Amino acid sequence: MVVSDAGESDAGGGAVSGTVAGSARVAEVSVGGPGTARHPSLPRGAPGLAELLADCVHCGFCLPACPTYLLWGEEPDSPRGRIDLLRAVTKGEVPLAGAVARHLDACLGCLACVPACPSGVRYDQIIERARPLVEIAGRPLPARLWREAIFRVFPYPRRVRAAAFAAWAYRRSGAQGLLRSRLGDRLPEPLATLDRLVPPTPLSDLVRRLPEHRPADGVERRRVGLLTGCVASVFFSHVHRATLDVLAAEGCAVVVPRGQGCCGALALHAGQDDLARAEARATIDAFTAAGVDTVVVNAAGCGSTVKEYGALLADDPDYAARAAALAAGALDVTELLAALAQSPGRHPERRAIPLRVAYHDACHLAHAQGVRDEPRRVLSAIPGLELVELAEPGVCCGSAGIYNLVQPGPAAELGERKAAAVTAAGVDVVATANPGCLLQLERYLDGAVPVVHPVELVEASLRGVVPSAVRAGRSKRPGLPLPNTAPSPHAPH
Repeated sequence: MVVSDAGESDAGGGAVSGTVAGSARVAEVSVGGPGTARHPSLPRGAPGLAELLADCVHCGFCLPACPTYLLWGEEPDSPRGRIDLLRAVTKGEVPLAGAVARHLDACLGCLACVPACPSGVRYDQIIERARPLVEIAGRPLPARLWREAIFRVFPYPRRVRAAAFAAWAYRRSGAQGLLRSRLGDRLPEPLATLDRLVPPTPLSDLVRRLPEHRPADGVERRRVGLLTGCVASVFFSHVHRATLDVLAAEGCAVVVPRGQGCCGALALHAGQDDLARAEARATIDAFTAAGVDTVVVNAAGCGSTVKEYGALLADDPDYAARAAALAAGALDVTELLAALAQSPGRHPERRAIPLRVAYHDACHLAHAQGVRDEPRRVLSAIPGLELVELAEPGVCCGSAGIYNLVQPGPAAELGERKAAAVTAAGVDVVATANPGCLLQLERYLDGAVPVVHPVELVEASLRGVVPSAVRAGRSKRPGLPLPNTAPSPHAPH
């Protein structure tokens, strides 16, 4: 029996073939002829999966929302196609291996199909329950080793910092240029991707640590905790510092718990459920010890995961109640800023920044959390700033957690597609609220347009300056005027 989407064969399994009906590719799942051996159903760990799959009525509204379907037009690489494959797996008709596993792995988990579905199919829950099952089924040895290496480093801030120091030395020594000139295209694809994605972080950012407490400027209106995460705590510490200054200017006292690490997002979105739960428990412990139950997050993927803590740890008697409480109190920084703008009290003056800014929706902010208007309201409140909408705003940029490390081909196609949309918009800067998106856009824009977090623009407006990343980009286009860079009398100290 063969599992195939384009004549590709694997040992064992049913047949998954495509037939063209109109402009869409329609999947057909067959189980072979008489006497064909049936494959075992899904292993333990997928309770309720069959019921979730049954909600799909095959209407096709998910197709134009799905990035991989947009790229290839293949039914098995659409949400309903993957649902069909999982239905066949649950019935024991095909194995969760080979081409079936590859179609599931090709899913970015961007969740654009969830709001697009008129039947309310919970594809977010489907793919999260399917990911661990693919891990159980196993992958080829090189893929397993590469994923193992990723999860030995990225969820651990100290290891990420050590790797960042090594990357800094690698660049400063000239080894990077030498390696690229000697090996060129012969560098293995995963390593070449990593080489281009890791940002050139200044040494000063690597040695500076965030304060454990940032008092409010003036009268304290709220007390919140800041989630710093793993990768963001090292490569985007400047975003955290901007977040602290903006929240303090708005009257928030901010606690930065020292015991926190990875929130579990990278693991959860890659099928590493046990690791995700362990990291969620550690995060809950850190914020509980700090006496903070309102968690502010400036990373979309982290925010969506923290808001899922109640469901993730629902069966843990020691953490269920605390997980639900922390999830209920989690806010993206733009949600909090938008709410504060509507509340009574002193509001710091924002100075004009005359920029054309494109806002890129991070998938786990827009699709998973449903936070779309708040970032736009926060940016639009900056005087002189013109907000520009991108073409295909709901299409993923290709970052998607570790996706651009384990699926570099489609990630590159989507990165180039998003970079083309930004370039076509003719903007001065693009803003996005997720570290992975920042890295992905920086790579594929390659300096043509500066990339910043929205909170950096807010902080710059409070100080009456232009963000350094924007100034660097504008230096290549001297015809654009710079705003008045005199310090604002209301700038946070």
